[in-house]
Amino acid sequence: MITLARIVWGITGSGDLVHGIIKTMKQLEDDANIRLTVIVSRAGEQMLRLYRVWDELNNSFSKVLKESNANVPFIAGPLQIGKYDAFVVAPLTANSTAKIAHGIADSLITNAIAQTLKGGTPVFLYPVDQGDEEVQTVGPNGEEFSIKPRRIDLENVQRLREMEGVTVMDSPFEIPNLIAALLKAE
Repeated sequence: MITLARIVWGITGSGDLVHGIIKTMKQLEDDANIRLTVIVSRAGEQMLRLYRVWDELNNSFSKVLKESNANVPFIAGPLQIGKYDAFVVAPLTANSTAKIAHGIADSLITNAIAQTLKGGTPVFLYPVDQGDEEVQTVGPNGEEFSIKPRRIDLENVQRLREMEGVTVMDSPFEIPNLIAALLKAE
């Protein structure tokens, strides 16, 4: 049983459900048994600024690291050798989903996932483009609009579902239950 779960939470450049995702992250951080290290891709930082939650993220978490390149800040090694108990990425863009599905590791988050999977630390992903139906979403200024994932996006999510060591979540709000199960299992 883990007494203190050390979780890395990655954020890529999709704004889908970002307010609820940050709320979920803060709820997890409030748990005395969980410590989050947040890593943010370059596009993730842009998105968080557009949605006006960059400052909230930085004020809510003691360790927020932003991408300089595919290996800076150096998080892949500690993830690979088990210094963390899990790696969560939510939201995960269609672009990052495609890279991971096809073994491309050229950004901080895609490289960290590739290296993490080599070491056996569990990876939990929330790709935003999962359903075949149109989805309502909200832009940075509160505007509502519909999107429909492309077939290639859905195929890439399916590839993730078939990857050993990866759990694909249908909703980012499943994460607290997955972390709770991880705490009990260890």
